[in-house]
Amino acid sequence: MRDHLVRSASRATIGLLIAVQVTLAGPVAPGSGPPPVLAADRGYVVDLAAKGDFVAQKNLVQCVGASMQMMLNIIGPTADRSAGTQLGLQKLARSMSGPTRPGFERHGASVRGWMSGLNQLDAGPYRLVGADTLAEAMRTAALAIRLTGKPVGLLVWHGRHAWVMSGFKATADPLRDTTFEVTAAVVLDPLYPFGSRTWGPSPKPRQALSVVDVGRQFVPRRSGTWPGGIGIDPVWSLASLSGKYVLVLPYRAEPIARLLNVAL
Repeated sequence: MRDHLVRSASRATIGLLIAVQVTLAGPVAPGSGPPPVLAADRGYVVDLAAKGDFVAQKNLVQCVGASMQMMLNIIGPTADRSAGTQLGLQKLARSMSGPTRPGFERHGASVRGWMSGLNQLDAGPYRLVGADTLAEAMRTAALAIRLTGKPVGLLVWHGRHAWVMSGFKATADPLRDTTFEVTAAVVLDPLYPFGSRTWGPSPKPRQALSVVDVGRQFVPRRSGTWPGGIGIDPVWSLASLSGKYVLVLPYRAEPIARLLNVAL
C-alpha cells in the first residue's frame, strides 16, 4: 500500500495544479461522469451524488463509517445503505486510525482511518490536505471533484464530525478558469436530521450551502482527542493539520507525483 502523505494547500499551489493538470489530464470525456449544469446566471454547477447515495449514521459515533459508505455509493455503480456495511466500514477505519493515549478507549474513528480505509478499499487514492482559509479549502475541494469525479471528505466541528462534499457551485469551471471562486458546496451530513445544539441543524442531503453557511460548521481542526467523536490522535503526528481546514481529498496519483516530485 502506498504512503499517503499529509499535504498543505496554498493558493499558489492550487493555481499551479489547475494549469498543469489540465494539460496532463486533458478534457473530461463525455459520459465519464454526471454532466455539469452550466447556466449563465449560475456559473458552473456539479453534483456527483444521486438521491439514493445518502446514508444516516446508525449511532452517534459512526459518522466516519457513514461518510465512507456515502462516498463509496457516489463512486460505485450501486448504493449500499445497509447497517452491516456501515459497521464494517467503521471497524475498518477504526483499525487504521493509529494509536491513542494510554487508557483511552476509541469509540469513533480518526481522520487518518477515514483516509486509509478508502485507500484500502481502492476507492482513492485519497490524502489528507490542510488549507489555511475556508475559501482555499473550498477551491481545493472543488478542483479535486472536477479532476477526479470523486467526493471530498470535510472534517467539521474542530475535528469531531464528518461530512461529505459531493459537489459545488462556482463562478466558472475550475479546469478552465484559474480565477474561479466557489459560491456554494453540496454536502451530505450523516447526522441528518438531528444536527447539533452546539453547531446547528444538519443540512438536508445534497443541500447546496453558501460558503458562509459551510463555515459555521466546517472550522479549523484542533489538536486533542474527544470521546464519542472522530477522535483525532495526539500520539500520531498530525501537527501540520492543527489550525487547518482539513480535507480527505481525492487526487490523480500520476499528475500529482510529477508536479510535486514526491514518491507515492
